[in-house]
Order: sequence, then structure tokens, then C-alpha cells
Amino acid sequence: LAAQLSLSLAECPGTGSAQAGRAAACQGCPNQGLCAAGAAGPDPAEAAELRARLRAVRHTVLVLSGKGGVGKSTFSALLAHGLAADETKQVALLDIDICGPSIPKMMGLEGEQVHQSGSGWSPVYVEENLGVMSVGFLLSSPDDAVIWRGPKKNGLIKQFLRDVDWGEVDYLIVDTPPGTSDEHLSIVQYLSATHIDGAVIVTTPQEVSLQDVRKEINFCRKVKLPIIGVVENMSGFVCPKCKNESQIFPPTTGGAEKMCQNLNVSLLGKVPLDPQIGKSCDRGQSFLAEAPESPATLSYRNIIQRIQEYCEQHHLQEEKII
Repeated sequence: LAAQLSLSLAECPGTGSAQAGRAAACQGCPNQGLCAAGAAGPDPAEAAELRARLRAVRHTVLVLSGKGGVGKSTFSALLAHGLAADETKQVALLDIDICGPSIPKMMGLEGEQVHQSGSGWSPVYVEENLGVMSVGFLLSSPDDAVIWRGPKKNGLIKQFLRDVDWGEVDYLIVDTPPGTSDEHLSIVQYLSATHIDGAVIVTTPQEVSLQDVRKEINFCRKVKLPIIGVVENMSGFVCPKCKNESQIFPPTTGGAEKMCQNLNVSLLGKVPLDPQIGKSCDRGQSFLAEAPESPATLSYRNIIQRIQEYCEQHHLQEEKII
């Protein structure tokens, strides 16, 4: 049985494949019927609703990582802050980490509630050009546990996309939980009705993190989700007093750089550890604004510029195809 399961996992064609539910590896999978029937994605009416709601979203970027604790939500929050620093850009941050919503805390929005308007749920705004939506806004206390099975999580993700009045948005950033499971399949399948520019994958340098990130890259390829690139977070620490650099998470197998070379994926940049990042997130402030001269800030700005350039190029390619 273990050998059969191992074979199925290794050879799963992916939900977006023409062989989904029909390949030999699909035999015995509990989702075989759904995949074979094409029910893994939104039905045509649902897809039309999603297209109508998200038609004014210009770019959509997913932030992924197979590993928890690598700083994915921190990266999502700072990516949103960095993009919104251009006041001509409208930015939205969607938190679909249903069981661990940390975005409200990081964005200084704890205790805020979702408001209903005639056109749907209204995002909670940090600035006039930066709106946020999270399950954290639906909880009576930040300490409440969300104890839900997959279908209820998927339903909420669909609501966030379909029922939130996002308005005209230049960048929609989606912060996801760790892994390659329900929430990830749902967001990719629902957004397939519109468009996704691609995914940014966050890792730390040590092999125990890279091992899970390789799975995430494999997931992206199976569901045909473009990979914008990889960010190596917590990449060394420079002591502010003696200026010596320490490897807190040693890159024993070459770190993200070696992994990206092996898997033919772009390395967007390396972000060094800075204690101020954690302090700023706990206070709900933008680290980029509070520590503009930090090496981590400079790295973030370079990474954000590369993501913007990728999105603009992707947009031009889509226009040519159309």
C-alpha cells in the first residue's frame, strides 16, 4: 500500500492536466472522480462571477512556501507596503491563511471588522491605496481558533474573491498558508477563471526548508502556475556593532541559489536577518519605512522592483496573445 501511495504521489498529473483523474496514478485517489469530471475548478457560472468581480485587478501575485515559519506573511506584508509606496498604485493584500491569519497584526489592523456595502464586503484600509482582507477580521478575538475542514475553508476563499469589493487594483497580493493542499488548490483554481501573474516562493537557506520548497515548485508546475522567482529570507545576519556576518541558518546544500540553478528558477534576492523586522511587524508598522537604510530594506526594494518588472512583462505578453 505504501509503495502504491508513493507511486501515486510522484506521478499525479495535477488537477489542471488533461489526464487529471484518468492517469494510472489516479487509481485509488479519493479525488479521482472530481478531477475526471473537471469539477476541480469553478463551474462556468462561478467563473463568470469571479471574472466580473476581479476584472479590474491588473496583477495578481501569490506568495507561497512549502515550509512554515520562513517569513512568508512578513514578505507579503512588506511587498504590499513596498508596492503601495507609489501613491499612484492601488494595492490589495488578501490573507488566505485561514487557521493562522497574521496579516491583521502585521498591518496594524487588529480589532478591525469587515463592513458590508451594497457592492459587497469592503476591505480594511491601511492607507487610501492599500486595502486588506483576512479571516482575522471575522473573529471576535485574535486568540480564537478556526477549526474548519477543507470545504469550509474553500468556501471562504471563494467568498473573498467573489464578494469583496476590490475595486480598481494594480496589484493583488495573496498570502497563503504553508503546504500544497486545499487552500492552494482552491486559490489557483478560482483565479484560473481570471489570471495570475505568478507565484513568489519564500524559503530560508537550510536544507530542511529547501526540501519543502522543492515540493512547492513541483506543485506550481503541476497546476501550471508561473513561478516569478524564489526569495531566500533570513539569509545571514550582520551584527550592527562588530559588522561580522553570521549564518544563523547555514546553507548546507548551497541554499536557495543552488536550488534555483538546479531547478531552473529565478532567484529574486536574499533578505538578511534584521531584528527590526520582527519589531516593526509586532507594532503593525512598515519596516521599509522605519529602517530605510537597512541592508534588508535595500534587498526588499530590489526584489519588489524585479517583481514589478516581471508583472509588466507578463501583462504585455498577455496583451499580445489577446
